[in-house]
Amino acid sequence: MRDPRLRAGFTQERLALDAGIDRTFVSLLERGRRQPTIETLFRLAQVLEVSPATLVARTSAELG
Repeated sequence: MRDPRLRAGFTQERLALDAGIDRTFVSLLERGRRQPTIETLFRLAQVLEVSPATLVARTSAELG
């Protein structure tokens, strides 16, 4: 989640605001402490202008 966010030029606060979620939740997602619902995943992907599948694939690759 962090790499797509940084590539898009978003701070955690801006991404959270645009996606309608709490900033601390973005931090928790990036640290692997929480998992988004499907709805949240789609909202984040829309804001970041990537497909939800891209976010899932990147997370899967990071987890090994």
